[in-house]
Amino acid sequence: MDARLLVVALLLPFVAVFVYATWSEYSRFKREGRAEYGLTYDPETNTTHVGAIAEDEESYDPDDYTPGEGDEDGEDTADTQPDTADPNEQDNRT
Repeated sequence: MDARLLVVALLLPFVAVFVYATWSEYSRFKREGRAEYGLTYDPETNTTHVGAIAEDEESYDPDDYTPGEGDEDGEDTADTQPDTADPNEQDNRT
């Protein structure tokens, strides 16, 4: 197989994904206008992820988080007890 053909075959999927992402973001921009992206916090799963932030909201800043203060619902997630089971033991539940 010619080296140029092999390089094109390897790069084509990446170029296709990049073009699709660019087209998708441009169509979203035309539909909804300018968006601000930042770190958002999901208290149900206790995780953060990057996403679009509404104009009236602020992004999540991990430096502002103090364990023990509790979240918006008043629940303190810092005092939850970890599972006492040994992670090296096999689960024998039947």
